[in-house]
Amino acid sequence: MITVFGEGRGFRVVWLLEEMGLDYALRPVDLIAGVEDDHEFLAINPDGFIPALQDGDVTMVESIAIMEYLIARYGPTPLAPGAQDPTFPAYQQFLHLGEAGLAASMYFVVVSRNLAPEGEKQNWGAAKALEVFNSRRGLVTRRLAHSPYLAGDAFTAADISVTYALEFAQRAGGITLGKTEHDYVARTSSRDGYQRAMASCHATRAWAARSASEAH
Repeated sequence: MITVFGEGRGFRVVWLLEEMGLDYALRPVDLIAGVEDDHEFLAINPDGFIPALQDGDVTMVESIAIMEYLIARYGPTPLAPGAQDPTFPAYQQFLHLGEAGLAASMYFVVVSRNLAPEGEKQNWGAAKALEVFNSRRGLVTRRLAHSPYLAGDAFTAADISVTYALEFAQRAGGITLGKTEHDYVARTSSRDGYQRAMASCHATRAWAARSASEAH
């Protein structure tokens, strides 16, 4: 049995598993309450961050790496074009940009705004991280001006990666999505796989509902 530990970026993994039709178990991890006494989780990831994956004798962390592992181990799947496919370069670029360029940058913006002392919330590092986020966001919007999905005409795992990042920025970072981004997220989040993942991920579903309520 594939076990996913924790939501957050683990939502990407659960969504991928739903799209691929693979059986899995989702094991909640409460980072806010603390994981010092969660020995089962710490045995999987002693550093105590999420998500983590256990698949038989395999243990992994990092959501994009986990996604690539699952695709390679349990594919082939149309969610990942082959290396000779003309859409492969764009797929590969946006699969990684969803974390390295978007979500990772926004994380430092969110942490500064929510956790830094009052006089340090608008610090240089947070401002630079927001600049990086917006520059990479420009790559997404320009790509979507020419195709409905980031690798082209078909939905791929790259869209899972980037959709999570855009929703994270919207919910936690107070970012307002432009029309192109908004329409894109509406397309990706209307998929059955996304809806099933949201049904499994109770904390993510509650977070989304809370964010929507606060926006109104």
